[in-house]
Amino acid sequence: MADARLRALVESSPKKVFVVALDWPGLARSGKDEGLAAEAVLGYLERYAVVPAEAGIQFTADGMMLDVAERREGGGGTEFGVPSVIADADRAPTDATEAERLASLVEAAWTVFDRVAEAAPESLRKGPRGGGRDRTRVVEHVDGADAAYARELGLRHAPDDRAAVLAMRAAMLEVLRQTSDGSPVDGRRWTRRYGARRIAWHALDHAWEIEDRTEP
Repeated sequence: MADARLRALVESSPKKVFVVALDWPGLARSGKDEGLAAEAVLGYLERYAVVPAEAGIQFTADGMMLDVAERREGGGGTEFGVPSVIADADRAPTDATEAERLASLVEAAWTVFDRVAEAAPESLRKGPRGGGRDRTRVVEHVDGADAAYARELGLRHAPDDRAAVLAMRAAMLEVLRQTSDGSPVDGRRWTRRYGARRIAWHALDHAWEIEDRTEP
């Protein structure tokens, strides 16, 4: 699905705006306004490219341009720093090929996160006020968030060790690989498309955080 145009959602709130690549789970960045958020997404294309490469999916970062497909009003989640809006595009049906593609990108995002975390030191550079989790706490946070995301997919898992984390991920991927008419999963709120991009975004957001906070 290589294309020089990146189909995007703009999710806006008074304090923060997200620009989200609707077809590439995990590629979403924020800024104080739409222009800064768009600049951030384009600036992360090379970093994101390792995810489709891991999944064996063609992705071209060079010359990519944004094509805003939807603009939606965000809410408290947006201002907190989470891409929270389920777009009209997220309610589009997924056939077997597209479902497999989306699940493969989520799986690749987890692989990238694991690789970055394993290579990082335990102690990460602190923020200007001395804040910020160390590596183990970041990993625990991502695993805990995934348990909450699993519930949105109709699953219940307790990721209390590595084997449980891997089992949880496998179950989540099984749900994402199912074809869909675009309806929410298991009568809840999330659609499979939105679930894929939210899960991948969170893993990559923290992978990039670890990279940025690792001392040279």
